[in-house]
Amino acid sequence: MEQHRTRTPQRRQPSQVPPAPPGGLGEGTAAAGYPVTVAVAPAPAAGQGPTGARTGPVAPVVLALRRFPNPRLTGIGAGLFAALTMFLLACLDQLLLGGSEAVYGVLFLLVSALTAYWVRPADLVTAPIIVPIAFAVGVIPVAGGTGGFGGQAMAVVTALAVHAGWLYGGTLVAGLIASVRKIRQMRERQRHLLRADRVAARRPRP
Repeated sequence: MEQHRTRTPQRRQPSQVPPAPPGGLGEGTAAAGYPVTVAVAPAPAAGQGPTGARTGPVAPVVLALRRFPNPRLTGIGAGLFAALTMFLLACLDQLLLGGSEAVYGVLFLLVSALTAYWVRPADLVTAPIIVPIAFAVGVIPVAGGTGGFGGQAMAVVTALAVHAGWLYGGTLVAGLIASVRKIRQMRERQRHLLRADRVAARRPRP
């Protein structure tokens, strides 16, 4: 009788795919023995974002503006802020500089701009009304009146007439900032309405 020879099965070792070089195309060998090309996306270079667009360094002025406080004051809050700030600044001006008109005028322009910038959008119309009142409150320490209430009142009226240029300038600054903010608010609202109309138009009708 013939005896059949039995062969011991041998385990096949899986072929290994060599790693592809970084940042380029690598060729490996699959398990079946066919060459396989592996594409590896290059890493983004320095100074580029995740989409590959270059992003330059942020300017220091932009960083300073982002750190600047941005409160939203009501009409009454903005009025109290402007009046108290101008009164305190006028007291410091009278104490340190003897009531300098130029310093008081420049400070009034700055406070007018901040008041119009910090008032909330619903009370933008009050900004040009608030700053003249704040100017009149702040001019009391630098008016220099004597002789009781009547003399002090006449000194305040005289100071308002003398500093009318600064008064009109601060009111104009507040009005311009409030107008620009109002226009931007109206454009943003119109943009939202158009976007809502487009979304509603894309929805399938039943």
